[in-house]
Amino acid sequence: MYDIIILGSGPGGYVAAIRAAQLGLKVACVDKSSIGGTCLNIGCIPSKSLLDSSLKHYQLLTDFDSHGIHVEGVNLDLNIMMQRKEGVVSQLTAGVEVLFKSNKVEFLKGSGKLLSNSQVEIQNDNAKEILETRNIIIATGSTPIELNNIKLSKHVVDSEGALKFEEAPKRLVIIGAGVIGLELGSVWARLGSEVVILEAQDDFLPMLDKRISRQVFKEFQNQGLDIRLGSAVLNAEENQDGMKLTHSNASMETSLQADKVILAVGRKPNVKNLFDDTLLKVNQEGFIDVNGFCQTSLENVWAIGDVVRGPMLAHKASEEGVMAAERIADNDVRLNYDHVPNVIYTHPEVAWVGLNESQLKDQGIDFKSGSFPFLASGRALASGESVGSVFITADNETDKILGIQVFGPSAAEILQQGLIAMDQGVTSENFSKTIFSHPTVSEALHEATLAMNNKAIHIQNRKKKT
Repeated sequence: MYDIIILGSGPGGYVAAIRAAQLGLKVACVDKSSIGGTCLNIGCIPSKSLLDSSLKHYQLLTDFDSHGIHVEGVNLDLNIMMQRKEGVVSQLTAGVEVLFKSNKVEFLKGSGKLLSNSQVEIQNDNAKEILETRNIIIATGSTPIELNNIKLSKHVVDSEGALKFEEAPKRLVIIGAGVIGLELGSVWARLGSEVVILEAQDDFLPMLDKRISRQVFKEFQNQGLDIRLGSAVLNAEENQDGMKLTHSNASMETSLQADKVILAVGRKPNVKNLFDDTLLKVNQEGFIDVNGFCQTSLENVWAIGDVVRGPMLAHKASEEGVMAAERIADNDVRLNYDHVPNVIYTHPEVAWVGLNESQLKDQGIDFKSGSFPFLASGRALASGESVGSVFITADNETDKILGIQVFGPSAAEILQQGLIAMDQGVTSENFSKTIFSHPTVSEALHEATLAMNNKAIHIQNRKKKT
């Protein structure tokens, strides 16, 4: 008899397993694939490895001359780059395996299925086993969404396939200008591909305020990404040269040829064959319904990560895994879902948390705002990283920070500093009194907060309209 059986060993599942074991519970974690799930094996980690490697290649070709460093004869060995990526993945998965052993978490290879709130069926090859447990955590993650009119083939791949190209495609089309599409587009554009990104929506990164999204769009265009908004793919035909795509653009139909096509239109929860409808229901989008603590309608059954509502992010899944394990152990742990950070790991990075201006206006919240460009940052200029800005909002009455958006160098790290302040309910006035090291790019966050109250030092303060 187990205290908890966890289905899935991704960043939600393995973190939940380790925390539960730390709390003295007997834990088994089930997965048909390798420990680490999509994020560690074929998602977050390998993509960041390629983002880093491709950036170094791009900077060698484009940036080093401005620093007085002249490099000739730059050669790309994609095979070695891919080997490095796989090495990073192997090292991290091996690390999780060690953590499982040291915490006495039992890893069971196979496919899991809920039979009840206390029984799980494990199938591995042709063998089946039924295990008893007091609690179950569903953490089976998600898979890429496919399009009805475009099927996966040797020319059409999903995000996993896009991390395994044997050579940089000459002409690459990406369908979807979200996080995955932009990151993969950046990788292959830096490695020499002509990249076209087709986005069906008219708005680019609508979760951001226009002042930030416009900066991001312009910079990505400068980097060679041909982003076409309002471009829904109508037809796809395979030919001897790859794929011919027909898409709508400004009420016109346009065709383009591609060597490779990447589908990056989102992901769907992995719930197929996981349980009978009599046990649990899923909503129209395929997500398992849970309460604010990730409890399902079935007693002692929990669901976390990509199979439930909210953004499909590894860190969200991990913290939900911790919360579920702690609450099973009768500890009152809860999450603030209003403060889940989001990051696009392009260069520069894009990061945001909290409410944007449109959301604040829709909710009738009286707010103030401040911004600061990295062009006015001494450290950013010295590093040649002066593209972008920081934008911050706060409640006009309480002065508490409501939202932060960063486009620029180390955006994810800068955002995290502001997020800590948000979590602690720090006012913008108090935050602006924090001493920041100089010179750092983090000073941009400090100055944006000062600007909110017309106290910025390194830019001109603009008088607010009354």
